Amino acid sequence: MRPLNSRNADASPARRDDLKKSVLGRLTSLLFPVALCSVAACLLQAQSTPSKSAASGGNSPAQQTSTRPNEIGLPASKDKIRVRVEVVNVPVTVLGKRGLPIIDLTQSDFQVFEDGRPQAIRYFSQESRQPLRIGLILDTSNSARRQLQFEKEAATEFVFQMLAGRNTRNQIFLQTFDATSSLIQDFTSDPEVLNEKIQELKAGGGKALYDAIYYTCKDKLMHAGDPESTRRVLVVISDGMDVQSQHSLDEAISMARKAETMIYTIGNAAYSFSNPGDDILEGLAEGTGGGAFFPLRDAPGTDLATGYLSHGQIGDTSQNKGLGAETGTFSAQRLVRIADAMEAIYHELGAQYEIGYTPTNSALDGTYRSIRVLLARKGVTYRWKPGYFATAE
Repeated sequence: MRPLNSRNADASPARRDDLKKSVLGRLTSLLFPVALCSVAACLLQAQSTPSKSAASGGNSPAQQTSTRPNEIGLPASKDKIRVRVEVVNVPVTVLGKRGLPIIDLTQSDFQVFEDGRPQAIRYFSQESRQPLRIGLILDTSNSARRQLQFEKEAATEFVFQMLAGRNTRNQIFLQTFDATSSLIQDFTSDPEVLNEKIQELKAGGGKALYDAIYYTCKDKLMHAGDPESTRRVLVVISDGMDVQSQHSLDEAISMARKAETMIYTIGNAAYSFSNPGDDILEGLAEGTGGGAFFPLRDAPGTDLATGYLSHGQIGDTSQNKGLGAETGTFSAQRLVRIADAMEAIYHELGAQYEIGYTPTNSALDGTYRSIRVLLARKGVTYRWKPGYFATAE
């Protein structure tokens, strides 16, 4: 039988050489890409596979100089070592004699103390750039029925001021309280959504102010972003009276401190009412570094007086008896001043100094650390965050 390649065998030597070259050329063109990919794969595998000394715990040069993310300057090792630098932010409000913010102070004008020990200021800004997380609490109890419409109008204006501009980073949520507290609108940057909910509010019965503050700080503001990069504020419009809360005033203040929240209060008790709730509102503000406003304390002029209000005219419910109110002059037009108080809070929050320091006591032991700020300039009023809890979270 004739071999299949007999024709090639019968070819001349020159012909056979040409055939060999042709076959070798085709094989090279086919195999070279495959070989190249194999070499690349081997190189990648060599880079991703630990060296023998590294796998066995040896100290190779690469192992000695490598670092892990967020572990700056520390060698990689089997046991992770993490360094966490705590920065305490202290917003400070400075007001002149007319109550207007003072904005020309420098870092050298401030001194900061923690538990009586001086602290080195590491960060300072004449205008805080941290976004605001604001809780707005309105009193919708029976005793606030006459003032509710003015509260709503003032709150509406405040919301538009704080959330002005499409690129705002501020957020506000709306809460009300009577016998219980209710979340009406969660955090939002949309003033239209908030104000629609504000206009729908109606007065009810009961009064549990402390519970409203306690749970608002615990459930909402405690989780409103990192306190190192946000300012947490609670604005409360109320007469300061409480008759139904399960938590005390001290517990409400303590929870606000844990949430690193400044409380601003606006008293809505009408002029000439002897209102012990004013002391409560002042205590909430002073205990958290906020401010207390009483726009209705000043007596209205005779041209503004619209009538005479006695205690019996606003009902004989238990919470009204608790007011200890006396008869006096009442002017509904004076309630417009609530809006002025809201505007004052708006200006304060927009002109706060931002101070940051790393505490000399770095232990995260859960204790409360008191903060004191001293200011070189005389003849001014200033307030600041009074302290914080040294916890890991």
